[in-house]
Amino acid sequence: MISVSDALDHLFSLANSLPAETIPLSQANGRSLAAPVSANRDQPPFSASAMDGYAVSEADAVPGATLDVIGEAAAGHSFDGHVTQGQAVRIFTGAPVPAGASRVIIQEDVQRIGDTISISENLDHGFHIRPAGGDFRRGQHIESPRVLRPSDIALLAAMNIAEVPVMRKPRVAILSTGDELVMPGEVPGPDQIIASNSFGLQAMLRDLGAEARLLPIARDTKDSLAMAFSLADDADLMITIGGASVGDHDLVGDVAQDLGMERSFYKIAMRPGKPLMAGRLANGAMMIGLPGNPVSAMVCGHIFVQPVIRAMLGLGQSTAPRLSAPLAAPIPPNGPREHYMRARLENGTLTVFENQDSSLLSILSQANALAIRPPNDPAQNAGSHLQYLPI
Repeated sequence: MISVSDALDHLFSLANSLPAETIPLSQANGRSLAAPVSANRDQPPFSASAMDGYAVSEADAVPGATLDVIGEAAAGHSFDGHVTQGQAVRIFTGAPVPAGASRVIIQEDVQRIGDTISISENLDHGFHIRPAGGDFRRGQHIESPRVLRPSDIALLAAMNIAEVPVMRKPRVAILSTGDELVMPGEVPGPDQIIASNSFGLQAMLRDLGAEARLLPIARDTKDSLAMAFSLADDADLMITIGGASVGDHDLVGDVAQDLGMERSFYKIAMRPGKPLMAGRLANGAMMIGLPGNPVSAMVCGHIFVQPVIRAMLGLGQSTAPRLSAPLAAPIPPNGPREHYMRARLENGTLTVFENQDSSLLSILSQANALAIRPPNDPAQNAGSHLQYLPI
């Protein structure tokens, strides 16, 4: 068995970098930016009013001054003239500040009669002008790599970027194996259960920005498995679930090797998820063989699959960040393998669920963290700090 960190090193060495593609800005949210993008203009492109009021020269911005209103400026409609001493232009938020004006007097500080205004005695000290290029300048970059968020999309739009270079989505094929499995909605036989791991992993992968599809369930025969593998020829990553242990019906590893897989490792010193293997298929795709127990598969998805997808998207080769929190209650000593325990973080403290059976999805659904126990970790008292991964 190898350690979790060694397994991740092997997985990163197998993860192929994906090519970039250019897509419309409207489709770029959640995608991984493949290259820096430069602004095509200044923002704002002109000095603009930050308030509704009157544009005046600084010399006239004094309490009690009386000024002539010579025109109006609104957003999208500038005033073409020049403001000289003794003059003012009615201006609205977002409008270009006219030449000669260096300050906007807010309308609450003005009394207007006809085309004449008087500045009140309670004049505020603000200039209320957004300078040209105050947000960003032409040529300013959005750096890569990064996952684009809605705020980034808004910034790119303001930069007049209509198309964005992003990393192609990893194509992932997910294969559940086992005679005992049927799809949700089907009527299971007396010895069968519903396939759940594949749907949870597909949801996880889609959240990460991958293009994940489910293959038909493969039965516990070499022919059925070989047929299923043939359906994943276009995948960057194939994930198998179940059949990776050492029982008489665990055939995934044998079939994969018969089809030309070069195995990188098998078995990890962790709980849950010990029977995990990885390698490269004959077509160049990466393969990860996950254990069949539902919680084991999902935990391995968080620990191993998520970092691999991020690496494929050009977001670096790094493990999920570990945080730390005090325990809400004592926990017993850990065994010889690193243990990722379902837990719940509430009010700043970490509660580890007592029952850690790797078949219990109901507990995983209640959990929002995986508490991490090092090998042979002694019993820990309430208040002791423990590392965890948010999930």
